[in-house]
Amino acid sequence: MLLSRQAFATPFVICMCILGVGLIQFPQLQKLINRKQSASLETLEKEIKTENLRLNFLKKTPSFSYNNLIADLVYLNFLQYFGDDEVRDKTGYSLSPEYFEVILERDPRFLAAYRSLSISTSLYAAMPERAIALSEKGLKSLSPSVPEKSYYIWRYKGVDELLFLGNAKAAQQSFATAANWASNFSDEESQLIANTSQKTAEFLSRNPNSKYAQISTWAMVLNNHVDERTEKRAIKEIEALGGKVVTTPEGINKIIFPPKD
Repeated sequence: MLLSRQAFATPFVICMCILGVGLIQFPQLQKLINRKQSASLETLEKEIKTENLRLNFLKKTPSFSYNNLIADLVYLNFLQYFGDDEVRDKTGYSLSPEYFEVILERDPRFLAAYRSLSISTSLYAAMPERAIALSEKGLKSLSPSVPEKSYYIWRYKGVDELLFLGNAKAAQQSFATAANWASNFSDEESQLIANTSQKTAEFLSRNPNSKYAQISTWAMVLNNHVDERTEKRAIKEIEALGGKVVTTPEGINKIIFPPKD
């Protein structure tokens, strides 16, 4: 009888813990994202602090083998947080790396999260060091084939290193590794990534200040299904480097490079 009760109690406790995490996940965030122009900056900042405390709690919460579920829930929370432009214009994006510290600790193989990490933390929150550190930690759990297309993570890391830290040497190594990982696969997409990553690495090896390499890297950001604000920033940076962006009738962005690197 005792064994039977224990067998019943264990899954019940796990379910209650997961339910507790779910309940903790949403109420404060919903308050945060529903605040628009009427909310004072002081109120929004208090709610940001509360949300930060919630994320810190989640970093320490036992997963009971539900790591992927927790990562997915927190990622959905992040998308709501990041997409609330009116509030972000007032408070900034400082919580972005906090979300991804939870997400990637729970699921370092969450490929889509790395792209969002790069854009939100490096470009919007202006914390490329945090983005790179989180990527480096996650990469320790990955291989060329796990997860599928994991070579993209090296490219995102290279983008952050080149465009936001100006570390051409580190970026060269990241793009070279992306090329190496992608070259293990024969499909068209992987071969394209291997080729373009290798060319970027070669540009940087010959000329660490290569405008071509920087334009190519901003082009990666531009063509990465980004939001309108990021698209405008990428086009502005490409034009500042002497390049030009032309949109074809099919809606494809074509980059025209300057005559000289």
